[in-house]
Amino acid sequence: MFGLTTTHRFHLYSKPADMRKGFNGLCGLIQNDLSTSPTNGSVYIFINKTRDKVKLLHWSGSSFIMYYKRLESGTFEIPNYDPKVGSISLSYSQLVLLIDGVSITDISRRKRYKSVLKNV
Repeated sequence: MFGLTTTHRFHLYSKPADMRKGFNGLCGLIQNDLSTSPTNGSVYIFINKTRDKVKLLHWSGSSFIMYYKRLESGTFEIPNYDPKVGSISLSYSQLVLLIDGVSITDISRRKRYKSVLKNV
């Protein structure tokens, strides 16, 4: 079951990750390279050098959940980014497209209505 929703924040780790890393190893990358806490509720996305494997690490409030996908053919396409940044923020829609193999580099979003609530 894919228990992630639009309410989560998604961060794509910008360097290739060693897919042999488990919970502790990925937490170390988050703490050391991104200087943030892996238990802050965000979902961290890691892709390997050959871009055929992806791991998602998420703190669910009391424990970590890891999602892992390995492609038998093809690669995951990552968006263009500045290599100096530690991670790239993605929306839930971008994450789903990335996991499903749809190019997310040249997608433009059409204008939609957004409700603006004013405090009275």
